[in-house]
Amino acid sequence: MPLILPLNQVTNQDKNLVGGKGLSLAMLAKAGFYVPQSLCISTEAYSAFVADHGLTERIQLELNRKSFDDMRWEEIWDMALRIRNLFLTLPMSPYLEQSIGSAVSECFQGTPVAIRSSAPDEDAKSSSFAGLHESYINIKGTPAAILDHIKLVWASLWSDAALLYRQEIGLDTEKSTMAVVLQEVIHGRCSGILFTRSPTDEKKIVIEAVHGLNEALVEGLIQPDRWFVSRNDGKIEHLPVSRTQFMIKSDVGTELVPLPQNLQSEPPLCENEIKRLFDTGLAVEKFYNLPQDIEWTFVGDELVILQARPISTDVASDPMDKRPWYLSLHRSLENLQDLWLKIENDLLPAMSHEADELHQVDLQNISDMQLADEIEKRKTISEKWTGVYWQDFIPFAHGMRLFGQVYNDTVKPDNPYEFVELLIHAPLQSIERNTLMLDLAKKVRENDALRIQLENDSIDDFVDNGFALLLEKFVSRFGDFSCSLGLEDHCRFELKTLVAMILEMASHPLQIAQGIKPDIEFLEKKYFQGFSQEKRAEAEAILKLGRASYRLRDDDNIYLGRIELEVARAVEEAHRRLERSERIRPGQKYEAHECLLVLRDFEYIPVIKQRAEVKETEIITPVRARQLVGQPAGPGMAQGRAKVVKGLADIAQVKKGDILICDAIEPNMTFVVPLTAAIVERRGGMLIHGAIIAREYGIPCVTGIVDATRLIHSGDRVNVDGYLGIVTIMNAER
Repeated sequence: MPLILPLNQVTNQDKNLVGGKGLSLAMLAKAGFYVPQSLCISTEAYSAFVADHGLTERIQLELNRKSFDDMRWEEIWDMALRIRNLFLTLPMSPYLEQSIGSAVSECFQGTPVAIRSSAPDEDAKSSSFAGLHESYINIKGTPAAILDHIKLVWASLWSDAALLYRQEIGLDTEKSTMAVVLQEVIHGRCSGILFTRSPTDEKKIVIEAVHGLNEALVEGLIQPDRWFVSRNDGKIEHLPVSRTQFMIKSDVGTELVPLPQNLQSEPPLCENEIKRLFDTGLAVEKFYNLPQDIEWTFVGDELVILQARPISTDVASDPMDKRPWYLSLHRSLENLQDLWLKIENDLLPAMSHEADELHQVDLQNISDMQLADEIEKRKTISEKWTGVYWQDFIPFAHGMRLFGQVYNDTVKPDNPYEFVELLIHAPLQSIERNTLMLDLAKKVRENDALRIQLENDSIDDFVDNGFALLLEKFVSRFGDFSCSLGLEDHCRFELKTLVAMILEMASHPLQIAQGIKPDIEFLEKKYFQGFSQEKRAEAEAILKLGRASYRLRDDDNIYLGRIELEVARAVEEAHRRLERSERIRPGQKYEAHECLLVLRDFEYIPVIKQRAEVKETEIITPVRARQLVGQPAGPGMAQGRAKVVKGLADIAQVKKGDILICDAIEPNMTFVVPLTAAIVERRGGMLIHGAIIAREYGIPCVTGIVDATRLIHSGDRVNVDGYLGIVTIMNAER
């Protein structure tokens, strides 16, 4: 089977060899449509590279570490990052390199090329993969640069978004392959996309156009002018936009620059060009007998088709299709920078201000009706900010992953997580919170009367006023530990956990010594050496963004926790009143919405939901787990007594030197980390909260052990190897 095929040698039977995009371009060229000079690097070349390095087994090992259903986004990102790094660091065989290099030199003779993905299951009617695989525009220089980018396109077959989409539509990842289309770069004066049937009105076609290259439109960097054209009578409707930028070729690829003043008032297309696009779109649709999504450009008066694919209307209209959400998490540098400004300048100050205002309300001196109104108000505010968290904060986490990808593409380190060393030791609020806890512990250590008072659970009237003021500052600043996403069914205002931790810290003076700092100057130098002087500013911006994203990945939950705390304070006040009036039994807990109903209607009696008592039963197996393998997330080694944490009550029992075993360290749980010798988490990922805080303190951390909280028991003596990601159960405490 051939490694390389020019378009004129591709037949209708070659889709598995050249992929959907390659086949489509070949068929269009044979039908007389103008397409750029192109060359197909077949799936045989991909398979040869994979076979040369035994990558099939290594990729399957990564894919089968855990079930997709058990993985969080962080773990899938990490898995894709490790696979990508294999393609980055492993060389092509001399035969493969010479074969592709010679064909590229002969076909393009030094002309810049676009390097596009063309998987066999790509651009099918039910699996378009639009935007999921990588493409690179205006790659020039030596054949080596083109070969490197071909490997990056191969690697994009295993990106997190592509993997999740394959899982979503049921494709077999074990049989997935990738062809690549090399295409002469056409520097059009205007470019765009044409949908032969509008997603909102099938009686119209939609044309989107921008000045300059199409990359700016495809990546969402520029808003396009949009035209709707009636399929029946050709009537044109234009929706113009503000035009300030366009993308052009540059010495280092492509560049977004200001649009010349004379073009800012001019639409990219005239009426005759719209009609030509209209006629061409209908002709391509007729040729394929399917509605088409067509990427095009105008070079002078010549209309060039860059690619065409079926419009996957069935998939797009499926409400269960998660692809739009997957794609929304991957943002451009400019989009992430705008989001950063929004979060830092608007969202976080607004959250903090709203939490401060709620904290100032004297809940004890308002009427029952006012308290009910206050609970309802706080619930609404909390729901609003939780929505903002998923809409803005979660996508911003992609900033550190964007930096990681750029770092690895540039440096090609043996360790795919080397980039993390340039992110750690950020000014995290978790660290600030833990430092304040140490101040509280110091006051307890220096005041025996206060220590005895706390040990006796007497926390209503502290003997040390300074301690009381510091504690109030702590709760006001950071909220309450039980207010955490996923830790409890609902948030409760509870100081007992905080007091227990303070007492433990007071008994065992802790030095918050941060982990060994890497050679930041050396790593930064290595990173920046991969960029030309023209790209240096962009490289600096990506690093700065990555550091902000890393910091806010931990901080955002603390801000949200303060809002949740204020809901909890109002609900707790409702419980106190209802207990005093004997409308509920002591210890009976109502949800927030039930509390406000009882407060508003004296006759209302909530239905008490009886919760089935769940007793943990010990599973006796012939062979006990001895060694568990996960992902190394924090370097170092430690031995100690395991403490399995499954809820708030367990956290209060953590002692100095324990190995913390948990589902995941939530941001509002990180206060317990300074007490621990190591962390083992069921969930995985280098960039989850537990891994972040562990690296800040230099504590060994292993993540992604699916059965960690089942196979390890409190009291077991365990050894944690944070370098290799191995947890060994030394002896069991039964």
